[in-house]
Amino acid sequence: MRVCRPRGLLLLFALLAVVSARLAIAQAISGISLPTPVRVGNPGWWPTKGEAAREEYVGATECAGCHGSTAASYRNTAMAHAVAHVGDSESLRQHAQLTFQDGPFHYLLETSGDKSGLRVNSEAGAVSADLLWAFGAGRMGQTYLYQQKEDWFESRVSFFSEVQGLDITPGHVRSIPGSLSGALGLKQDPPTEIRRCFGCHTTASATDNHFDPADAVPGVNCEACHGPGALHARAMKAGEASAKQLIFNPAHLDPVEQVDFCGACHRTWQDVVGTGLTGVGMLNVRFAPYRLENSKCWRQQDGRLSCVACHNPHKPLVRDANTYDAVCEQCHVARGMKKTAARAAPACPVATKNCVSCHMQKYTPPNLHSSFTDHWIRIVRSGKPYPD
Repeated sequence: MRVCRPRGLLLLFALLAVVSARLAIAQAISGISLPTPVRVGNPGWWPTKGEAAREEYVGATECAGCHGSTAASYRNTAMAHAVAHVGDSESLRQHAQLTFQDGPFHYLLETSGDKSGLRVNSEAGAVSADLLWAFGAGRMGQTYLYQQKEDWFESRVSFFSEVQGLDITPGHVRSIPGSLSGALGLKQDPPTEIRRCFGCHTTASATDNHFDPADAVPGVNCEACHGPGALHARAMKAGEASAKQLIFNPAHLDPVEQVDFCGACHRTWQDVVGTGLTGVGMLNVRFAPYRLENSKCWRQQDGRLSCVACHNPHKPLVRDANTYDAVCEQCHVARGMKKTAARAAPACPVATKNCVSCHMQKYTPPNLHSSFTDHWIRIVRSGKPYPD
């Protein structure tokens, strides 16, 4: 057994490498989505990749030197504030004390200055932890992380903006925990899980393939999407012709690649299907790339539809439904207009504006206290169940 086990592992790694290569070839030929682990394992930059050395990063301030207006607008986006140290959390600053009762467990989240602590009391005793990170921009809510020795834990309760209070963290079992420690939080095991959390909410939390959140830059900054920029910045200052080739530009990706690019954190179609997150009802409405790729518009697209067709990643999310009509009208003719080669899709017989209010309805998953736009573009028929 001792002799066969290493050989078996080598065979497994070799098989995974072959599968990854074949999937990449299949994607290039047929335009199918790929799982994020395959994308990350392929050469070149991709979000959440942690191969680059820390000295290869230059920082958002340096980027702003040349891209001032873009950097200024981006600072107001939710992605730029995807995580914060608890001392910088506006939600915690505004609520010195938050309480919650769950069966026999009484929760107290108390903030003083730049310190926040979570305490759980019951007849069996009490347990507490100093919170370190606040995950989420706070528009919908925040979840908190704490550390005990080398282990990371996700708080069992989160703050929800709609109720201005605490409730059970999404993904946690809502049944009463069997212990005080279980009531306080959930251990993030295996370590890859916590690395994935930081990889999508911070910048450079992993460098040289080493996870080191102490040096992570809070929020999704320029280099989280465009890759390390030190070489690019130096080449630009030196006036080198190759400077633009030394930074990653997602705008050059084809539509499938672009959606997979955003899906590195927002979940690609393959990520959702491959991890069994179908059949869970409205909970997967949060995974916009997965929902979009189920759409007839996506399956019949001609290259114009992707995440950035509707959303400018450098600006705050536009919430005015009318704004998106222009995107729909690039393919769909409005009533009274003649069809063209570009606008060949039929017009809507019901209305000529606010397309997304009907065809991309909002849903509120159970216990999430927030509504999400369903990116599965379709004709929503009254009484029909949520498609999954």
